Amino acid sequence: MDSKALQACAHRIALELPFTEHCWPFGPEHDVFKVCGKIFMLTTTAHGRPMVTLKAEPQSSLLNQQIYPSIEPGYHMNKKHWISVYAGEEIDESLLASLIQTSWDRVVDGLSRKEQQRLRPTRSQPAS
Repeated sequence: MDSKALQACAHRIALELPFTEHCWPFGPEHDVFKVCGKIFMLTTTAHGRPMVTLKAEPQSSLLNQQIYPSIEPGYHMNKKHWISVYAGEEIDESLLASLIQTSWDRVVDGLSRKEQQRLRPTRSQPAS
């Protein structure tokens, strides 16, 4: 996937997720995607390289960085919990969609049970 397609595809995928808010709190050059006021995806360009930055589970993050040369520790973010995805032959829409869904899920998983039920009404909740 090339640089232009990477960010356009990421924007489309993120906006298809429920309750996603697209905003620019850090200026017009940084697209920010939130759920319940919490960031799950950022897109920007740094040093001439367009990127998509996402939350990630630490073990999966390390594995993905070993498998995919275009996935690196999160640029200007916590390197353990964030990854940055750059354009590359090995990055396709399916992989990008999976990484974005995982990021959205990690944010929602950190919300209260009430908020989780509101955001995922069809998902069964564990018994109390």
